[in-house]
Amino acid sequence: MHVRVPASSANLGPGFDALGLALSCYDDLELRVTGSGLHIEIEGEGRDLAGAGEGHLVIQAVRAGFAAFADGGAQPSGLALRCVNRIPHGRGLGSSAAAIVGGLLAARALSAGPGADQGMLLRLATKLEGHPDNVAACLAGGLTIAWTTSHGPRLTRLEPLPQLRPVLFIAPADVAVRTEVARKALPQAVPHHEAAANAGRAALLVAALTQNQAAAELFDATADWLHQAYRAQAMPDTYALVTALRAERVPAVVSGAGPSVLAFTQAAADFDRLDSIAAQTGKAWHISSLDVARQGARLLRPGIGGLSKILLPRDTGDCEGMP
Repeated sequence: MHVRVPASSANLGPGFDALGLALSCYDDLELRVTGSGLHIEIEGEGRDLAGAGEGHLVIQAVRAGFAAFADGGAQPSGLALRCVNRIPHGRGLGSSAAAIVGGLLAARALSAGPGADQGMLLRLATKLEGHPDNVAACLAGGLTIAWTTSHGPRLTRLEPLPQLRPVLFIAPADVAVRTEVARKALPQAVPHHEAAANAGRAALLVAALTQNQAAAELFDATADWLHQAYRAQAMPDTYALVTALRAERVPAVVSGAGPSVLAFTQAAADFDRLDSIAAQTGKAWHISSLDVARQGARLLRPGIGGLSKILLPRDTGDCEGMP
């Protein structure tokens, strides 16, 4: 089975742990059931993890998928996995969510059981990821709102405006922060007035991303009080870039837990201007203009020669060339 999964950016400013946006940068994986053993081949991002064996995140998701979807939870006798990865790792672009969703979809397609609906996939993916925002966007595409009930995580999908053009500032190698470190920087409580302000901006952001009459409010809509300022000490270069962009009225936010930055434009991006602003931080940010991935993770036709023959240039996504 051949699965294609999009990158994603979560939080989007005030939508902490709730909002996610799928982006037109894709990982592809091909999974085959074999007679015995486990073979992993990786091209691109994360190729140093090919020797991780059962510890590889895609394989963990595949195992969880067979346990949930196959008759009796039976595992296959052997597996061969090939990944072509383009989503940067450790950059706040949902690479772990893509690995998890891709593994689950491949396992569902190859298992002999009754399968699962999107709700079950979301529950399994959230359990592996730890939070639902990125996996929701990866599964459904477009703009997603995720929340958790007593019965588990849920999502709803919205269609972003067609003119919306996300611009990513991919962090260089010397700008890094681990998600768990970023989360530890958050306080246990925030002032009531800041929480109220954040709720209003999150609601405004949903409108600004999906309704023409509210699109002009994107700058105000991306203001945040819940997490970005508290994480500034853990990622000073990221916070400096967000501050510099917003000083020029660019709707910019930390992408996920960082360290990359996401900005929104509604026309062709002025890269010279954006590059000039980014240069103020003294870091070599890689700027890339993407589309919203309107379709989420999906199966592609298997058995047509493998990934080396199926991945034509037009299929690789706009993230080609990212560090």
